[in-house]
Amino acid sequence: MRRSIGLAAALLGLVTFAPAPLSRAAEEAAATWELEVWNPPFDFRSPSRTVRYRPIEGASRKWRICAAYPHLKDSYWLSVNFGMVEEAKRLGVALRVVEAGGYPNLERQIAQIRDCAQRADLLALGAVSFEGLTEAVVEISRRIPVIAVVNDIADPGISAKAAVSWVTMGARIGAYLAEKHPGGSPPVTVAWFPGPRESQWAYFVEEGFRGALAGSAAEIVVTKWGDTGREIQLLLVEEALEAEPDVDYIVGSAVTAGAAVSVLRARGLEERIKVLADYYTHAVYRGIKRDKILAAPTDFPALQGRLGIEMAVRVLEGRLEHRHAGPLIKLVDSETLPAIGSRQSLAPASFFPTFVVE
Repeated sequence: MRRSIGLAAALLGLVTFAPAPLSRAAEEAAATWELEVWNPPFDFRSPSRTVRYRPIEGASRKWRICAAYPHLKDSYWLSVNFGMVEEAKRLGVALRVVEAGGYPNLERQIAQIRDCAQRADLLALGAVSFEGLTEAVVEISRRIPVIAVVNDIADPGISAKAAVSWVTMGARIGAYLAEKHPGGSPPVTVAWFPGPRESQWAYFVEEGFRGALAGSAAEIVVTKWGDTGREIQLLLVEEALEAEPDVDYIVGSAVTAGAAVSVLRARGLEERIKVLADYYTHAVYRGIKRDKILAAPTDFPALQGRLGIEMAVRVLEGRLEHRHAGPLIKLVDSETLPAIGSRQSLAPASFFPTFVVE
């Protein structure tokens, strides 16, 4: 059964996106996933390695999985939702999805997961807070397993993590900018939009981005924190340009990048100010394709959603191979876009937010 969020297609900008069909070779390659695995698990600073991961073919029974998201306000989480829905159907398990409506809504997510977990065999949690859910997670984990999906979370009560390092996500786009403007070259200025203060991932991105810029000719001259709703990011971009009208780069979330493209076009600044994103969505895909956005790292959110459901079934059936794994992060720009494309990153245009898979 499908339900859609009002104006979802328009707000998420999906109407012009249509992935090309997979070739036979690509379909065969899709039978394994390229993942990064950490050992010891749950610490992104521990040693990692790349593996070719073969997902299980099916579940032994129709498990009930509850998945909780921070929101469905942008197409990143829509793509995670797509991956989860497709994998739940492939494996033959039931899925129920709840979303908190945004990172400030900690108490709402706590109430949602407590309720949803009552009718589930496992909770797959995309957390709004790194530590704020710990008490509820530990309580739920006494009855059913809890795994973290996409967003990192404190370890107590967690059985597995399907996630990537957001320090690395920030570092990848920071390194891209630093390589274009190495130390000793003419200085450039940056307006930086890390994300919501309520979310730990924004601080991880901040750490990686600023660390990668150290020693380069790029200087952050204005920083704007805020929720990743489009209206909020539009306002923050406008505020940043009022404070620093001569900035050379706007760098931030995928929503920030999309908002920046609109604002710069309206102000006639498209040629002077460049835009970078620190994660990959439909709007960023189109922006790179149309030379409106220079680059973004992808953590393959659709694949990450698939991995979350696949790992959930492995946890339930005692078949878990890796307690901590995520897709291998890759940088997308005009040169790499044709090879990386969209297949494992983005939901197709026909997909709407789906809350129940029977």
